[in-house]
Amino acid sequence: MKGTKIIFKGKLISLFEQKKRLSNGHIVNLEIVKHPGAALIIPFLDKNRIILLRQYRPVIDSYIYELPAGTLKKGESPISCARREIIEETGYSAKRFTKLGEIFPAPGYTTERITIYKAEGLTKRECLAEKDEIIQTFIFNKPRIKKLFKAKKIIDAKTISGLCLCGWL
Repeated sequence: MKGTKIIFKGKLISLFEQKKRLSNGHIVNLEIVKHPGAALIIPFLDKNRIILLRQYRPVIDSYIYELPAGTLKKGESPISCARREIIEETGYSAKRFTKLGEIFPAPGYTTERITIYKAEGLTKRECLAEKDEIIQTFIFNKPRIKKLFKAKKIIDAKTISGLCLCGWL
């Protein structure tokens, strides 16, 4: 990118500074976090039950309820990422994935795009959680999900978006 300066380059993200002229002529200095993108999966055991994770997030030093999700590896498509992540995080594989949509969780400063899938036809497999993930799986029905949300126990933005897209919130 012309007029772009790299500030930081890590394993997962990079931070760039860029001057950009807006459509109104105003010039702004942007700080942009480049992110490879991610996939989020809503794993349906049947039409009335889904799998939700309780995951420790060290950045916020807290356990939160989330749907399974993961970052795209270099050259990986969102659907391939979804197929990999559902096994890693839930111990289930899925026969069918339906794309429900895409979200930009923080478009003010990051390029991250999350593709959201509904997963059905689940088959139990060996859980392949990564060593840096502390995850518990839970099975919830729609009323329980709504109760958790109303009690402010579901606070993860990508999870809220996914649950809305599948009609559970």
